[in-house]
Amino acid sequence: MPKRGPEGPRCFMGRSFSPPSPLHFFGLPLPCRIAQAPTMLTNLLGSDLETLVRFCEELGEKRFRATQLFRWIHQRGVRDFSQMSDLARSLRDKLAGVAQVQALPVVSTERSSDGTVKWLFDVGDGNLIESVFIPETDRGTLCVSSQAGCAVACRFCSTGHQGFSRNLSTAEIVAQLWYAEHTLRRELGRQERVITNVVMMGMGEPLQNYAQLLPALRIMLDDHAYGLSRRRVTVSTSGVVPMMARLAADLPVALAVSLHAPEDVLRDHLVPLNRKYRIADLLSACAAYQSVAPRDFITFEYCMLDGVNDQPEHAQALVRLMRQHSVALTAKFNLIPFNPFPASGLRRSPPERIQAFAAVLMEAGLVTTIRKTRGDDIDAACGQLAGDVKDRTDVQQRITVARGAMKRDLQDGRSLRV
Repeated sequence: MPKRGPEGPRCFMGRSFSPPSPLHFFGLPLPCRIAQAPTMLTNLLGSDLETLVRFCEELGEKRFRATQLFRWIHQRGVRDFSQMSDLARSLRDKLAGVAQVQALPVVSTERSSDGTVKWLFDVGDGNLIESVFIPETDRGTLCVSSQAGCAVACRFCSTGHQGFSRNLSTAEIVAQLWYAEHTLRRELGRQERVITNVVMMGMGEPLQNYAQLLPALRIMLDDHAYGLSRRRVTVSTSGVVPMMARLAADLPVALAVSLHAPEDVLRDHLVPLNRKYRIADLLSACAAYQSVAPRDFITFEYCMLDGVNDQPEHAQALVRLMRQHSVALTAKFNLIPFNPFPASGLRRSPPERIQAFAAVLMEAGLVTTIRKTRGDDIDAACGQLAGDVKDRTDVQQRITVARGAMKRDLQDGRSLRV
C-alpha cells in the first residue's frame, strides 16, 4: 500500500497514482494565470435619475450623489469621473471600475449652407444612424433617431427603404442629444443651453421602441439634465395606436402624427402600418391623447407627393375627415414638401399646388403651415436620413410593386372613398 502524504502518491480503488500537475488538466497544459472575463461597464448615459439613484445606492452611496453625477454627465458634458470634483474620491474610484459615459463614435459631420448640421453615428454591426440640428433665431431643434432603420417602410421615406436592423438603446438615443448639445456649446463658445427642442423624427418609429424611448424622454425632461419642457419634446409616430395610449398615461409630451392621406386605401400604400391601425382608430387615439397633451392640438404631418396625395379632392376629403372628429380633436396640419432621394420614384408637389392645398384647409378653419425645407443640400431634410445605407430587406423591390398598385388605384378612381 503506497504511503499517503501531501506530496506522495494517492490510492484509489486499490491503485496508486500521482496527482496531475496544477498546470495540467486532462493532459493539457494550462496557463499559470487564468484570465478573468472583462467587467461589463454600465453606460450611464442610459440611466434616468431614479435608475442612477438605485445604481449609486448599490455602491453604498446616498441619493444626492446620484444627482451630482447626473448633472456632471448631462449638464456639463463630462465623461471622466476623475474630473467630477465634488464627488467623493472613493465614489470616483468605484465608478471607474463599474461604469462609463460612452458616447457614440462620429463617422461624419456635414454642415448645410442654411446652418443645419447632420451627424452620422456608428452604433455597431454596420449600423449607422443620423441626427440633425436645425438652428432658428428663437430656438434650436435636434432631430433624434430611435432605431437603426425602420420597419414601417413609408413609401416616401429614405429610412424606410433600407429596412429595419434593431432598436436603439436608451443610451444610444440620449447620446445623440448629449453629443450635439455639448459639441455645439464648445463650437459656439456658449455656456447656456443650445438645444431648446427635441423632435423624435429621425430614423425609426419611436413608439415601436417604447421601452427604450420612455427613460430617454425622462432624461430629456429632467431639470438636473437638459430641462426641456414637455411642450418642446415631440414624439412623431406613424400611428402605433396602443402605444399612443401608453405614452399618454406614462409621460405625455407633444405628439405629431404622420397622416399623409385622407382615407385608408391611399394610406395603406403610403404608410403600410395603416393596414393594422385604420384612420378612424388613429384619430380616436389622437383625441384621447389630446385630453392629456401639453399642447391643445395634435400636429398632423402630410408629405406632399406630386400626383399622389396633393390634388384638390384630397384636400377636400381631408377637410371632411377632420370635421367628423372636430368635437374631440383639434388639428394642426404641417404640409411637408417631399424631399427626393435615389430610387424613390416620387416627386415633390409644385409650390403652387402646395399653396393651393393649404388654402383649402385654411378656408375650412384648419390651422395649416408649410414646412420650410432645411438641410436638403446635405440630405438632412425630412425623409432623407440615411438614404445611402444599404437595403437590408429587399424593401426596394416590395416598394416598386406596391407603387404600381397605388398608381392603378389612382387611375381607377378608387383612392378617394371617404
